[in-house]
Amino acid sequence: MGQILRGETGDWEMVIGLEIHAQAITNSKLFSGAATSFGAAPNQQVSLVDAAMPGMLPVLNEKSVEQAVRTGLGLNSKINLYSVFERKNYFYPDLPQGYQISQFLHPIVGEGEIEIDLPNGEVKKIGITRLHLEQDAGKSIHDQHPTKSYVDLNRSGNTLMEIVSEPDLSDGVEVGAYINKMRMILRYLGTCDGNMDEGSMRADVNVSVRKVGDNELGTRCEIKNVNSIKAAQAAIDYEARRQIELLEDGKDVDQETRLWDPVLNETRSMRSKEDAHDYRYFPDPDLLPCVIEQSFVDDIKKTLPELPDEKKHRFMDSYGLGAYDASVLISTRVRADYYETVANDRDPKLAANWVINELLGILNKDGKSIEDSPISSDNLGKLVGLISDNTISGRIAKDVFAEMYETGKDPEVIVEEKGLKQVTDTGAIEELIDKVIADNMDKVEQYRSGKDKLFGFFVGQVMKVSQGKANPQMVNELLKQKLS
Repeated sequence: MGQILRGETGDWEMVIGLEIHAQAITNSKLFSGAATSFGAAPNQQVSLVDAAMPGMLPVLNEKSVEQAVRTGLGLNSKINLYSVFERKNYFYPDLPQGYQISQFLHPIVGEGEIEIDLPNGEVKKIGITRLHLEQDAGKSIHDQHPTKSYVDLNRSGNTLMEIVSEPDLSDGVEVGAYINKMRMILRYLGTCDGNMDEGSMRADVNVSVRKVGDNELGTRCEIKNVNSIKAAQAAIDYEARRQIELLEDGKDVDQETRLWDPVLNETRSMRSKEDAHDYRYFPDPDLLPCVIEQSFVDDIKKTLPELPDEKKHRFMDSYGLGAYDASVLISTRVRADYYETVANDRDPKLAANWVINELLGILNKDGKSIEDSPISSDNLGKLVGLISDNTISGRIAKDVFAEMYETGKDPEVIVEEKGLKQVTDTGAIEELIDKVIADNMDKVEQYRSGKDKLFGFFVGQVMKVSQGKANPQMVNELLKQKLS
């Protein structure tokens, strides 16, 4: 059960579905040989096909098909060996053909599902309706001239994978988890870089509301221009409350496309929502149906990496990690690989603690990713090993870690150079304890007359005299004997 919204006439719930537009990683466009790299000067990556010059014929890029199939397999979805490209007709200044080549009745990928991990530890399954291939449109730029809009066609014709979810999401938290998981899967697969700030992954959010307990779906509105998880959550919250107010005032919600305005923090009407017949879909006469062999799908399946959910379950089962720690560690492939090196033949829970709390903590503070870590995974693994075999104490390990972060040095070298090895020799520790007892006879009397809390004082003194090198467990045991 997602978030409940309190209205004047009762409680309401949201029903949300997402359309994620993910730009596939390919060197050339869906139907032309023009380049796809981000950041080129305007209109430098435009072939005659992309500019819709008369008589230009589209030619399907095999890599685009491969990336769509690869993504479909990563979403546990049905791969359709027969799919058809259709023309979706509408006018927009940055759509030079006056139509977009897309897929409608016969998409390349059918139904599937993924798991999302919620902050309360719950796992929820979200259905995938379809994934279809389509051309991206160009980009209209409105802030370069006081009275004119410019059009940049560099993006026109790039391969888009539109991934449509079932309306299984019920609040902004779930939507955030879904976008995160989708981006993670695409990045693991290497099919989309997931950079929402560059526009290579965008989301349209479909929102409707209904009274709690109703099974009928309400009228939905589609919200465009959502380019971050934060924006998606804010847009959903605003739109749901707008619809509830309308319904409680006895008005209807119009099915329409709305635009999210991040400055005013509100959605506003863009156009009445077209149904499929408004786009006058028909098969593209310049393109044959896309027919692929099962062997093509099987070959791609063999090259799939271990995906986030498989990795998460393996970390929980093999390493005994909790769901939260496992989810943090698998959030990128690089992070998961780093952790596995640290945990190799060592205490996996201690390794997770050092990666998540110490390393990620300081990297986040410095605005760095794990790829920029000055501490290599091998060296952090060695530090965990030194703690596990009692060479150094956990307290000294923090000092060693700080120096590793500053210098990138091997922890074994730091421990050797600074003489930081833990004292585990019983005789040496007994000498330290005898000195502390002799220096604090008044406190010894108080302890023996029932002031048990002073025990911590003695432990602290012994550790201080040993400069933190005495093995704390042995100090505790020997102190108890001597003081009693």
